[in-house]
Amino acid sequence: MSSSAPQSTPLPLAQRAYDRALDCVHCGLCLPTCPTYSTNGLEADSPRGRIYLMKALADGRVEPGHSVVRHLDLCLDCRACETACPSGVMYHELIEETRIHLHASRKPQGASRLVQWMVLHVFPWPWRIKLATLPAKVMQKIGVWNAALKISARLLPPQLEKMQQLLPIGGPLWAKRLAKHYPPTGKKRMTVGFFGGCVGQAMFQQTNRNAIALLTTFGCEVVVPRVQRCCGAIHHHAGDPNGAIKLAKRNIAAFEGCDVIVTDIAGCGAMLKDYAFLLHEEPEWTERAGTFTQKMRDINELLVELEPPAPGHSINQRVTYHDACHLAHGQGITDPPRQLLSMIDGLDIIPLNESDMCCGAAGTYNIAEPEMSRELVDRKLANIRETGCDTCVMANVGCAMQIESEARRSGMKLKVVHPVDLLAQAYGV
Repeated sequence: MSSSAPQSTPLPLAQRAYDRALDCVHCGLCLPTCPTYSTNGLEADSPRGRIYLMKALADGRVEPGHSVVRHLDLCLDCRACETACPSGVMYHELIEETRIHLHASRKPQGASRLVQWMVLHVFPWPWRIKLATLPAKVMQKIGVWNAALKISARLLPPQLEKMQQLLPIGGPLWAKRLAKHYPPTGKKRMTVGFFGGCVGQAMFQQTNRNAIALLTTFGCEVVVPRVQRCCGAIHHHAGDPNGAIKLAKRNIAAFEGCDVIVTDIAGCGAMLKDYAFLLHEEPEWTERAGTFTQKMRDINELLVELEPPAPGHSINQRVTYHDACHLAHGQGITDPPRQLLSMIDGLDIIPLNESDMCCGAAGTYNIAEPEMSRELVDRKLANIRETGCDTCVMANVGCAMQIESEARRSGMKLKVVHPVDLLAQAYGV
């Protein structure tokens, strides 16, 4: 750019986030791990290309026009690039702060506006999710849901049609909420605070119950604070950092007094473990957030730490395991789920090609970007087919809803389960 060229208004990134861009040495090792780059081959849709764009926005060298913003929107924030990066670039901090500034100037229209409203005002509340999905649950019970899906596919915008498709089949009409306290079996080893998650409490409550049953079996007293709220990931990714910070403070206060805090949802866990960074500019919360983060565990992580005995029941089944991005890349947890599953007698675990490649769920990405999301999940399903397994194990509700619903759409017979579901069966709890 010539020196006489007009400058754009620089994007006001915090120095810490801007420094993340400077850490990148442009080696390109992240490119093959990036879902969007490996799909379309565009440099601007790679981590390296996006870092260049974000730095240019911060320097005022480019305008936040449609093309630039589109490349940034297409990022799943799966963090696979962070796992591959030899320089330790914390890419997610840079992309998330850039999006916060870009979101501030946006005014979504039509279906996008409705989706954003639902994401911020329905998704973070389990009882609102249950209320909103109750009519669909009733239609499932009386056997007209498939017909309703076919009609809606022709009438609804892609984003809303995808939202309907994601709804799991089966389960109770209204999931009963968890008790506040679960005593340990035998001698108490520790007090564990259980974080149930918004979608987890509304649609995957049996998995939550299985996780709690395992913890109490291994000597943990489990408490479920009534005042816990959404982890804040939805708000943070939707460009509402103040909303995320408010929720973080509520959760930190809710779980104080617990020896350990645990969740069985990888996406929530990654956000909860980020509270120390989220609140690093608020001195009165820095120490409390740091303590919270140190206590935070994924359920697979904690179960391994508890060193459980071998399960007493066999499960003679062939399964494959999918690495949820926010578990493998966001939290660096890959071995614990496999270690636990390998303890189950009779369980044959078939390796999955590209196991840690994003399935296209990525929080609400599959609703906002249904086209790219579908390309990625089709790739995931093709790899699952190659294993010959009709059961896929994964530790995140977002992945479960994405993969199960798309398998159903394509006519593929596939059962999706959480590691704790199989472990609960094997331990007979």
